[in-house]
Amino acid sequence: MIFPSRRLLALVAICGLNISLTNAQEAILEGERFHPELGTSGMVATSHFLASQVAHDTLAQGGNAVDAAVTAGFALAVTQPRSGNIGGGGFMLISDENTGEVVAIDYREEAPSAAFETMFQDENGEAVAELSRYTHNASGVPGTVAGLAMALEQYGTLSLSEALAPAIELAKEGFVLPPRFVEGIRDIRNRLEPWEASRKKFFKEDGSLYQAGETFRQPDLAATLQRIADQGPREFYEGETADLIVAEMEKHGGMMTAEDLASYQPIIREPSHGSYRGHEIYAMSPPSSGGAHIVQMLNILEGYDINEMGFNSAATIHVMAEAMKRAYADRSEYLGDTDFISVPLEGITSEGYADELRGQIDMDKATPSETIAPGNPLPYESNETTHFSIADSNGLAVSNTYTINFSYGSGIVVEGAGFLLNNEMDDFSAKPGVPNAYGLIGGEANKIEPGKRMLSSMTPTIVKKDGKNYLVTGSPGGSRIITTTLQVLMNVIDHKMNIQTAVSVPRIHHQWLPDEIRVEQGISPDTVELLEEKGHKVSQQEAMGAAQSLLIDEGMYFGGADPRRSTSSAMGL
Repeated sequence: MIFPSRRLLALVAICGLNISLTNAQEAILEGERFHPELGTSGMVATSHFLASQVAHDTLAQGGNAVDAAVTAGFALAVTQPRSGNIGGGGFMLISDENTGEVVAIDYREEAPSAAFETMFQDENGEAVAELSRYTHNASGVPGTVAGLAMALEQYGTLSLSEALAPAIELAKEGFVLPPRFVEGIRDIRNRLEPWEASRKKFFKEDGSLYQAGETFRQPDLAATLQRIADQGPREFYEGETADLIVAEMEKHGGMMTAEDLASYQPIIREPSHGSYRGHEIYAMSPPSSGGAHIVQMLNILEGYDINEMGFNSAATIHVMAEAMKRAYADRSEYLGDTDFISVPLEGITSEGYADELRGQIDMDKATPSETIAPGNPLPYESNETTHFSIADSNGLAVSNTYTINFSYGSGIVVEGAGFLLNNEMDDFSAKPGVPNAYGLIGGEANKIEPGKRMLSSMTPTIVKKDGKNYLVTGSPGGSRIITTTLQVLMNVIDHKMNIQTAVSVPRIHHQWLPDEIRVEQGISPDTVELLEEKGHKVSQQEAMGAAQSLLIDEGMYFGGADPRRSTSSAMGL
């Protein structure tokens, strides 16, 4: 029997497991500040308590943080199919205090070899969203299995079969469904029902929905995971699982081939790096835009006394929004896969460029987005996602974010294999200047090309203080990932919050276009009025992100599981 953590039980007791996001926010905003989960030998924070449990057990049995991360990643592919996956891809940061090394593993999906720039346009050259989101050609070549296996082989101590064992058991024996799972299936039923394999996986034989409290089993997925455990990660790319993917593509006109799968490889990259008020910031490098723009925004904001200005005051939100606008404007022009284009990463993350952008900010007046163009950051150099953070007692920390893009990806399950295909091709620019599903504008740098990795907002981040791992964070949330992660960092460093409060308090977001500050419930009406007087448009919308985070201080581990996801859980050792 696997039990939820004390952290989750506390959340259930306070809010109720099936509480709506709005009510969860209200509980926070009425003054409830959850205390962080405590540990003396390590910490895990994931978006599902069963994944937290297996990661916790891995650490308790002598595994390191990478072992626990890979175990959690595969467990989430079973327990949280809306975003945990083996049919998608992502990014992992690993920090080793003993060597001082911080590495980034890029296991982002790639465009198939037959992909071409205008493949999601009609005969008139107009982008057709349906094609890049809900078809077999919406899927990039998946990277998760190869990426997690690389991390385990190079930095872990377990075998792949040992790391997969908990996920195989969960898929084979099943697990009790929480309300969020059932609600998610109900909400996207129309996207799943057209596909026979999707109906078989997510609905009962009579077509009815599973209910909360019932046991959900996934025999096809269990068999797929068992093949990978027995034969190694290349089974997914060259074995029976690859054959099932190719058969699925051929049956429905998809362009992904056996050669595309066989040629896929994850890449070790150097993370984006900067500093903020004496802390070293490491975050994911391109093809993620997150790290570059986290550093860029922090460089701009370091010129203000954020602590003195106050948490979520009009002045603080104003300068945050102005920094966000400029970063997202640059994102639209310059960011893409550095294996295909030159990204001015050094310029974007330079303090001199931040000084230039800060000089454009008027403290009394909002800058209209229509007047902000991408800057000149020389020199050049060669929505539904899940994040988890893990640290062990031997100086190893892992920050991992992976996704299949939309909740439940394309909605298409690979027949006989039991997992969903991603729809990450929508993260390319289907047509320069046309926004994607998250309203993000892209340009030539992110156009579709064979073998290219699509631009991402995923921002796994590790902060070091005095050479030691200090803060591990990241978030799902599409275009809001970068700003969510930014605010967790600011809440800890500027506002001195404990890690649970830092991930719980209300957030804001601006992404250049549309020209509005998006706010969660809980921002003071007086603050909103002051922002509007400065010329900002302010829009209150649904909750943003789910920043599973941890903090290490003076030998103690503090976990913060984001209450915006009812299944979130932090567990300390």
